[in-house]
Amino acid sequence: MDYLPCEMVETSDNISAAVIWLHGLGASGHDFVPIIPRLTIPEALGIRFIFPHAPPLPVTINNGVVMPAWYDIYSMDMERKIDTPQIMASAQAIKNLIEREMENGIASDNIVLAGFSQGGAVAFEAGLSFDKPLAGLMSLSSYFATYKTIQLHPANKTIPIHIFQGTHDEIVTEPLAKLAEAELIKQNYAPEYKSYPMGHEVHYQEIEDISHWLQQVLT
Repeated sequence: MDYLPCEMVETSDNISAAVIWLHGLGASGHDFVPIIPRLTIPEALGIRFIFPHAPPLPVTINNGVVMPAWYDIYSMDMERKIDTPQIMASAQAIKNLIEREMENGIASDNIVLAGFSQGGAVAFEAGLSFDKPLAGLMSLSSYFATYKTIQLHPANKTIPIHIFQGTHDEIVTEPLAKLAEAELIKQNYAPEYKSYPMGHEVHYQEIEDISHWLQQVLT
């Protein structure tokens, strides 16, 4: 099977957990690698961080320019019209990475999906439709693009979900993140939500909170 190319960082010689972390539009798997040392993850947790690279795609909202993208976006309104087959394909590619980690001996409930912006939308689709229980789902400055079409799987009905959002974000506005929270609650999930005084970026306090949450769901 062909897998997405990935960057990998391991926090221990004895790996027992994995975090698959998706970057945003126009970025790459290198994007969040520098954050790992700042998370100060205890060596005993033994986490493999996996940062896949999105394929190059023409993006309509950027005048058709080809760039790393998980799916095409047709408009930037609240509905965020997107290429649904592309986001489904990206979600399947992430599921393939989850299954590869399971084949390498990592239990599914020791695997976290995380994503920033576009990557978070794919993480929602992949994680909530995956047929084995996962450890958690983390949305960073993102939105639930497929809440109307997703085929939810009962295996992840109680998955821990944390939404992190910037109050000054002009790319993925807070109402979009709040919509994700509301739609999850409608489906009987119990997402945690925290906002920070930031734009479309990562806040220093957010990094501490991510570390705390990861340790909580992987311990």
